Amino acid sequence: MADRLTNLFPFWLLLIGAIALRWPQIFIGLNQGNLPVLILTLVMLGMGLTLSLDDFQRVSRLPRAVLTGFCAQYLIMPFLGWAIGAALQLPTALAVGLILVGTCPGGTASNLITYIARADVALSVVMTLASTLAAVVMTPLLTQFLAGAYVPVNGWLLFAQTLQVVILPVAIGVALNRWTPRLVRQVLPIAPLLSVVGICLICAATFSANAEAIVQQGRQMLLGVFLLHSLGFALGFGFAKLFGYSQAIARTIAIEVGMQNSGLAIILARQAFPLLPLAAAIGAISGVMHSLVGSFLAVIWRSQAQRQSEAVQPHNSLTM
Repeated sequence: MADRLTNLFPFWLLLIGAIALRWPQIFIGLNQGNLPVLILTLVMLGMGLTLSLDDFQRVSRLPRAVLTGFCAQYLIMPFLGWAIGAALQLPTALAVGLILVGTCPGGTASNLITYIARADVALSVVMTLASTLAAVVMTPLLTQFLAGAYVPVNGWLLFAQTLQVVILPVAIGVALNRWTPRLVRQVLPIAPLLSVVGICLICAATFSANAEAIVQQGRQMLLGVFLLHSLGFALGFGFAKLFGYSQAIARTIAIEVGMQNSGLAIILARQAFPLLPLAAAIGAISGVMHSLVGSFLAVIWRSQAQRQSEAVQPHNSLTM
């Protein structure tokens, strides 16, 4: 049951986003204090619970594919966010929001989309882990470099925030998995669903706080975010094929590049750019958009993989 509800992640995001825009008063209380930060911290803790020391060791056994995906993640998306903002001549808040989304690591939902697409789930998990750990340095540096032309960016503040809501919760989760495995086994079945609920609540809080402005500038925001993620998927796939990877690995890298940790983008925008509330709204729209585009591609790729499998089976049976 929990798995079925988790697989409906794009639907829940669309539903709660629509409710938050129509009746913002329902979720406005979620914007109080550090509640959104706490929610994201718990989401990242849930990610940490799914990891073990063996997962870190697997990085060394998949060096080339992981490195390719890592380079694609931090070369394509940040500069794509900057380029789209410049090309569309977006207002400062929207341009900064796109850049911040682009500089964030791969989202945990990418592992689910990879599974649906019949791509390489193990590689997806390792790539998400690698980009997440590197985000503590890469996200502040790239945001300061690319968004500095729009507004002053405090790189050290972003560094501290990323450390707080990404590295520490993941490390605690890994430690709990190592030292309290029985407790973790009881929590794991519902951990993905709780993460989905957490991201939905963060997005709802952002939508409710900026409902009027989102409605007024919705077209620009939707276009910018759609281009960011659509081109991210396409360029990520092309980047992987350029290095000669198989369809499964290329699809995995495309998903990792095209799907960002939008929850992190929202929290960082709220804290680092408090005078640009629509920068956080870009992150909320990103969470919906990359889930929809990723799900659409996953269904197409899954059907292609199934057709290829069916085409191979009769051939094998004739040669036996």
